[in-house]
Amino acid sequence: MRKNERVLVAMSGGVDSSVALHLLVEQGYDAVGVTMKLWDSRDGKGNLINDSYCCSLEAINNAKLVCEAADVPHYTVDFREEFREKVVNNFTAEYLRGRTPNPCIRCNSDVRWSALLEYADELGIEFIATGHYARIDRSQPARPTIQKGLDPQKDQSYVLWRLNREALSRTLFPLGGLTKPEVRKIARKANLTTADIAESQEICFVPNDNYRTFIESETAQGNGANGGGRFVTPAGETVAEHRGISHYTVGQRRGLGVSGAEPVYVQNIEANSGDITLAPRRSMFFSGCRLNDLNWHIDETDLDMLKNLTVLIRYNHGGVSCGITLSEDGTAKVKFQEPQFAVAPGQSAVIYDDDRLLGGGIITEGFLNE
Repeated sequence: MRKNERVLVAMSGGVDSSVALHLLVEQGYDAVGVTMKLWDSRDGKGNLINDSYCCSLEAINNAKLVCEAADVPHYTVDFREEFREKVVNNFTAEYLRGRTPNPCIRCNSDVRWSALLEYADELGIEFIATGHYARIDRSQPARPTIQKGLDPQKDQSYVLWRLNREALSRTLFPLGGLTKPEVRKIARKANLTTADIAESQEICFVPNDNYRTFIESETAQGNGANGGGRFVTPAGETVAEHRGISHYTVGQRRGLGVSGAEPVYVQNIEANSGDITLAPRRSMFFSGCRLNDLNWHIDETDLDMLKNLTVLIRYNHGGVSCGITLSEDGTAKVKFQEPQFAVAPGQSAVIYDDDRLLGGGIITEGFLNE
């Protein structure tokens, strides 16, 4: 990239985005900092309703301080309406369907990148940058692809699979070649106010990370979602009553309120009937999964030539070798080389060739023996 190129930097108020801005300024970029206001941490009376650091006044002020120290303009832009419509409503709807969504993935593609690129266009800025631990391979300019971050403990490529090629061509990831300790060291050396801010792994809009209470507050009772239903065996026999399908996810063992000769796990959730199938651990290993809502960073025809594919079926999943078959209806079937525990519909299955992200899709179902 050319020096003096203008770049819009997404500033969360955390150490990663702060160091991303710092590095870009050091490299000669003409930077502008933007903090996205996505969610309210206080109600209309000023009462704290969500103690998450993200989107809080403290986070916004810290982002502003980092920008001021770098002599960079800082703006706070309100994207709450888009976030509610495209992320929060989807999150709630998915749980009511018995699925387990990853809201960060949808936020990245449908709000963060789309909104930031639109705002960058308004300001006449070509590039945007974030503090994600990922890299972009631009060896083929017309077909940029994401690579895993150099630090395997912090790699965030998984949550970026829904980004399209245009978004990738305009994105910079300054931290992709760094480890978290190196980022902290840079922040302290630069005396950034965010250098020692702790990381948050919580969903930013869910108070106390209690998604069940959040969904109950967002929805009406009934239809087996929050209004109860049956725990059943794989043969369909009733085991007990449950509190509603939104309280459970595939692979869950704790909090079921069911005792027996051996521990049982949620194997399947049927939204229409409200039935939740429980099974012992030995019956929780799936041989593959089906996907829809596919997005590829390479030409689909190239998949046939790649023989060492791996798939991640959830964030922080270690990955497993796989084969993939595409269908004409826009879906895909992924077959694992080794059975995997608890394949949850609604989660993302992301396909890699070594450290290169090829694409992915949303899991519609796992299958046990095919």
